[in-house]
Amino acid sequence: MSVCNRLLAAAEKALLVAWVGPGLGLVFVYLLFFFHAQPSFHSWGNTETIFRQTSIVGTAAIGLTLVIIAGGIDLSVGSVVAVCTVATALLLRAGAPSIVAGLASIFLGLITGFINGLIITKLRVVPFIVTLGTLSVFRGLAKGLALEQTVSAPSTWINGILAALSPDKRWMLFPIGVWVMALVAALVAVLLRVTRLGRYFFAIGSNEQAARLSGVPVDRAKVCVYTLAGALAGLAGLMQFSRLTVGDPTVAVGLELDVIAAVVIGGGSLSGGQGSVPGSLFGALIMTVISNGCRQVTPPLPNWTQEIITGAIIVLAVAVDRLRQSRRMAH
Repeated sequence: MSVCNRLLAAAEKALLVAWVGPGLGLVFVYLLFFFHAQPSFHSWGNTETIFRQTSIVGTAAIGLTLVIIAGGIDLSVGSVVAVCTVATALLLRAGAPSIVAGLASIFLGLITGFINGLIITKLRVVPFIVTLGTLSVFRGLAKGLALEQTVSAPSTWINGILAALSPDKRWMLFPIGVWVMALVAALVAVLLRVTRLGRYFFAIGSNEQAARLSGVPVDRAKVCVYTLAGALAGLAGLMQFSRLTVGDPTVAVGLELDVIAAVVIGGGSLSGGQGSVPGSLFGALIMTVISNGCRQVTPPLPNWTQEIITGAIIVLAVAVDRLRQSRRMAH
């Protein structure tokens, strides 16, 4: 068995733990609020709200899952969401068809990811520094395109992507944006599980040098992973526009921290080589349930309490990851 295949086998053994643990955590958090929050917490309308609120972070987290599995990081996600939101509004205001504006948002995100990947691989600069820099670059671009003001746009079907369902559409259960997130999650999970490219991502994150010696085209795979993550950030930007119905260049400040937290809570390892799409979605849902539940207990918990709880969960998730890695190295 080649080194690449051995690394993949180790990743597959950890896959079950990587998402079952966060899934159980989500059940625990939900039940905690189920018995202590107001009755409205466990209504279907509130469940729909939780999934709607999770869609933006969840979609971006799917892309970042790929990056973290490959041993990288992307701090520019929030800025990419902002610039894509502004670009969507500008195109709609200019009279572009809705489908064109929507696809342009995804394509713009794809380009930003490609730029990140290209700089990282060609200039050999660590991802943290590159994406810290592009965080400012893309945020500045968003403000420049919007002339540092909110961009209004005409109402189109895009506005309904994450809007609450009207009574005649209750048969859908969730807005189209939630179903899009689920579809993207399924496709990316298949990519990671059954394709050669997915195996490359795990191999690079587990041991880049060993992967390179095994014939993995490391640089091309890295460019690909950042490009895919950028495209999903662009999709998250489209969803953000749907939620706001305007292009706001100051939106999504700090979103990258929520996205990273979702992946880490979901079992992703910042050391690379470990993570799963279901786990990341569970992580995003855990944060949303905590935020939603804290507002519905009596009396409602203030925002600072929610931040403390979420931060403690992140630290605990990282500590568990470190303990798991230490045990794996010991064996």
